[in-house]
Amino acid sequence: MPICEADPWRLQYFEHVKTAALIPTEDSDAWEWYPQHRWVYDKLQVALSQKLDAGPHGTAPRGFPVFSKPIMNLRGMGAGSRVINSRAEYEACYTPGHFWVTLLSGRHVSSDVAVVDGVPHWWGHVTGTPAGEGTFDYWTVHAEPDADIEQRCAAWIGKHLRGYTGMLNLETIGETIIEAHLRFADQWPDLYGPGWVEAVVGLYERQAWDFHDDDRCEGYSVVLFGPHSRRYRHPPPQFVDEIRGTPGVTSVQITFHEDRAPELHAMPPGGFRLAIVNGFDLGQALAARERLKEFFLGAT
Repeated sequence: MPICEADPWRLQYFEHVKTAALIPTEDSDAWEWYPQHRWVYDKLQVALSQKLDAGPHGTAPRGFPVFSKPIMNLRGMGAGSRVINSRAEYEACYTPGHFWVTLLSGRHVSSDVAVVDGVPHWWGHVTGTPAGEGTFDYWTVHAEPDADIEQRCAAWIGKHLRGYTGMLNLETIGETIIEAHLRFADQWPDLYGPGWVEAVVGLYERQAWDFHDDDRCEGYSVVLFGPHSRRYRHPPPQFVDEIRGTPGVTSVQITFHEDRAPELHAMPPGGFRLAIVNGFDLGQALAARERLKEFFLGAT
């Protein structure tokens, strides 16, 4: 079977894989398959494990502002998250199952980590350019290491994930972990370079990491959002293939189910995600997004 992928637009990265190993790309699968380590999906416990000031709704923050979100959210996309600026606002937006935590500042980084028995063996770091209300204009897949994140997060992994072997995705703000996932980010595996997916398969099959990426290149994952409350249709396959063939573009994802009502998709408040263009040439990827934007939204 291939790597276990729920989103049909991402099967393009894994269709060639044949393995008996269970390799998750969805948090719901990872939660089922790794019961010993599933506690990391409890964001309140992740916060407390780093000695952050945090508590479930119904307990009193020591000061404001704070950040509020669900204690557990396996569907992601920032659903239900918000900044709370005052005690009156906090009392007005009380939500069972949510928690508050210190409002962090600094760089927001998504890091994929190859872990063997609680020890990191490979890191990939990605930063997003925010576009407001939980959306991102594009993500930069960095070629360089990040010593601050790697040192601080490696200590956390070694303390809290002993015995775990597999991929791990960490979201950090200012080197502090805000979310942990027992999987990798499946939005940009093509930007980690040739052989990376095969190395992931080897990690799960042989419990070892074997990947040489001394020639890393900076990559980009450019996102197209549209307004909520519209019914969108997929572009013709020939049109998508034409864009995918653009020099500097490595893949195109049409990121919604055409036959599913818009409100049944997990999306951030700032927009409905329509497409993602990956590539190693930012200008070409942005131009490709404009072509997709004209198809979905018309000329602006």
